[in-house]
Amino acid sequence: MARKKPLVVVTRKLPDKIETRMRELFDARLNVEDKPLTHAQLVEAIAGADVLVPTVTDRIDSAVLSQAGPNLKLIANFGNGVDHIDVATATQRGITVTNTPGVLTEDTADMTMALLLAVPRRLTEGAALLTNEGGEWPGWSPTWMLGHRIWGRRLGIIGMGRIGQAVARRAKAFGLQIHYHNRRPLPPRIEEELEATYWDSLDQMLARMDILSVNCPHTPATYHLLSARRLKLVRPDAYIVNTARGEVIDENALARMIEAGEIAGAGLDVFEQEPAVSPKLLKLAKQGKVVLLPHMGSATVEARIDMGEKVIVNIKTFMDGHRPPDRVLPSML
Repeated sequence: MARKKPLVVVTRKLPDKIETRMRELFDARLNVEDKPLTHAQLVEAIAGADVLVPTVTDRIDSAVLSQAGPNLKLIANFGNGVDHIDVATATQRGITVTNTPGVLTEDTADMTMALLLAVPRRLTEGAALLTNEGGEWPGWSPTWMLGHRIWGRRLGIIGMGRIGQAVARRAKAFGLQIHYHNRRPLPPRIEEELEATYWDSLDQMLARMDILSVNCPHTPATYHLLSARRLKLVRPDAYIVNTARGEVIDENALARMIEAGEIAGAGLDVFEQEPAVSPKLLKLAKQGKVVLLPHMGSATVEARIDMGEKVIVNIKTFMDGHRPPDRVLPSML
């Protein structure tokens, strides 16, 4: 007799290839409209599912987890970051949490470099000039639309995991000097390969960099890691790029300091109150002082399919009675 397929509830629309495979393997309930679930819908899903497949738009806190049904044993997150999931509470309730590490690395690093170039070189300003209604390009001029070169500048990477190292490799090829702050130094072999300088003091590194790249996860320890106090250490001619999580930076303080000319500018792919974007940042974007993107760091067809395949492997492995390869434990956060 065939074993009953597990009920897998997927909270957002995934690539067709992934959804088709999920329907083949599991009793998969899909979100064909691709609208974020309401709190009530999320509670309903978590009450009846064997497996929940959420995304970063789903807030799975202790209140939601308290409504979990007896059959829920796995939360297979579609994404690397798990700051939207109360992993400690899930673990206490006997619910395993997995994520999709590794497959986002190269795409997020590419986007980091794109922002790292776009802000000092004023790329969005130039593009807007040609496309905005009523805009008129007067032609080339020796002193018009001048930005700043990045070659030879010091790049300070905050968080030197997979993505931070991928950013460092790209940045080194662009002629930047690599510096980094991390919980612990990299192995000497990798440090030598990247020609990277380690700073155990984030404060000291912030005060000396031309460009800062935020590549650390959002955890309780990294919430507002770049606080108002730390942002005041940043040089007034420096730029900040963030493709990690908006909560790592005190967004209001950042906007205030850019507006005051205390920081040169920023390239942001993530925001503290997503999907809401600070009106202060939107105003600065119109002034050309910041480049804003709608959380596109891992938005490639290849990455989304790879993420979905990892989700399927984690579910299948778990349902077969084995430890899933991408299990997340509270001690890892």
